[in-house]
Amino acid sequence: MSLPPKAFPLPDRLPPGRFLPQGPAGVWTSDAFPEDAALQWPYLLRAQRTHGLVPLLCRPDVLGAPLGLQHVDALELEARLAVDFAEYRRERLPYWSDPTPVPVPEDVEPWPHDPGPPYERWPGLAPAMSAAGVSESPESAACGVVAGMAEAGEHGLAECRLVLVPARRSADVPALLGWQADAPLPLLCALLRSWEDRFGARVVALTGTELHVSVARPPQDAEHAGLLALEHVLSTADNIVDDPPTPFPEYAGSLPGRTRWSFWWD
Repeated sequence: MSLPPKAFPLPDRLPPGRFLPQGPAGVWTSDAFPEDAALQWPYLLRAQRTHGLVPLLCRPDVLGAPLGLQHVDALELEARLAVDFAEYRRERLPYWSDPTPVPVPEDVEPWPHDPGPPYERWPGLAPAMSAAGVSESPESAACGVVAGMAEAGEHGLAECRLVLVPARRSADVPALLGWQADAPLPLLCALLRSWEDRFGARVVALTGTELHVSVARPPQDAEHAGLLALEHVLSTADNIVDDPPTPFPEYAGSLPGRTRWSFWWD
């Protein structure tokens, strides 16, 4: 079956690529990993204002059936998280309350005890970080994360392509691409939208079942980071406190000033 004709105008200076029939408007993807991604990203973000195309690095094999954004629009984020936290706490409280080490094989380092989040009920969303006095824009934060990933040659990045997605915001891209991971896409995209608004977050890469987000205005203090860490936990991502086993206070303590968040689902 032949590919559809060009469906939308593209910015200049793109590497060789093609259109794919992905979603209502299709997407454009490069034929190979863009070796100059770090240099291209500032231009692509400027071009986004004109063309309405969100750039990201993405493995082509994770594209699936698109999810209509009405499913994201319909999700009441605070109400959903309150219910999810109550269930999560009910399931985990016996482990949080018992400091007895979990049995592991002799050649495995014992897992540290996780006391869990210090909340008996849903504490509400972490407050937004003000953009006043912040020198880094969401665009510059995104460029920095892409440059850092490219420089480090991170696992799975070489299999990625530059993908341009017709979208109003980067938070909607996982749904529009039908990202094939075990992530709950309506909830995840609702969280990403909220993180965009509160923290200047942007989706920059989908490397297999891993999602990478740049952050322009991360929390700066422990109390703020603790609230955000709970939102990360409730995203259901496996790596937040479960893989590897990480006590909640330790994970929350890693968030102040952190300009990249990564999530993955096994």
